[in-house]
Amino acid sequence: MAAGLPYLAVSVCLFGGVWPVTKAGLAHATPLWFAFNRAAMAAVAAALLLALLGRLRWPDRRDLPCILGIGLLQLGGFFALAHLALEFVPAGRTAILANVTIFWLIPLSVWVMGERVSRLQWWAVAVGLAGVVALMRPWDLRGQGPGVLPGYAMLLGASLFWSLAILVTRRFPPGRPVLDLLPWCFALGSLLLLPLALWHEPAGGIGRESWPHAAFIGAVAAPVGTWATIEAGRKLPGIIASVGFLMVPALGVAISTLWLGEALGWDVLAGGLLIGASVVLAARG
Repeated sequence: MAAGLPYLAVSVCLFGGVWPVTKAGLAHATPLWFAFNRAAMAAVAAALLLALLGRLRWPDRRDLPCILGIGLLQLGGFFALAHLALEFVPAGRTAILANVTIFWLIPLSVWVMGERVSRLQWWAVAVGLAGVVALMRPWDLRGQGPGVLPGYAMLLGASLFWSLAILVTRRFPPGRPVLDLLPWCFALGSLLLLPLALWHEPAGGIGRESWPHAAFIGAVAAPVGTWATIEAGRKLPGIIASVGFLMVPALGVAISTLWLGEALGWDVLAGGLLIGASVVLAARG
């Protein structure tokens, strides 16, 4: 188990800072161009990493469903919706809501995959939903500013895309490790994001002030963080990995509070704790 802890630490540190850094970068960049840069740079960096490891290969036919699921859903669709949502939703809430895959994954596993789900796992869905409600505060949408409701909807849609990608990889497991497929997944995600950026943000782009943020997210956090997450999930017991990855949104909230000055209210604390509890319940179920 000790061999997986360094990978977990790298994953938490990199992914915990993704949304605060992206929020700061969007001060001088438009969301979809920032998302496209993230995917495109990650594709190049992942290809270079695999080339150094001697593992860069063309994908086989058996790998294509996994590449399509991750590239179009978990990367392209998720990046598009989550980056657009950051225009309206604070980075700390984004760090939590973008990771509520458990809310979708358990019901979809039953309806789509026909899996049996324990009573404890259904409780996990209910607790996770309570956490989402606490974060969204539907009783005070007007007080949260214009556009916040579409922002929340986009984040829930982003987590749905992520859950669907997981189901695709379960239903059609690849013949090779997912790490070996990352350059092709990121490249496919960037091919989806490019026309969206050209259509929705024809005059957009990334300003000079935001390029350090974009370079960190695209060349470091996305490829290295994804690699570390895969290795941590492979080397650690499921319950340890599930609980450990809860530190990602927790660190995102902490950085957003200390660096960006975002308010840390009872709703953020309650929502984060409830969603964290739902992951623990699901893992134990």
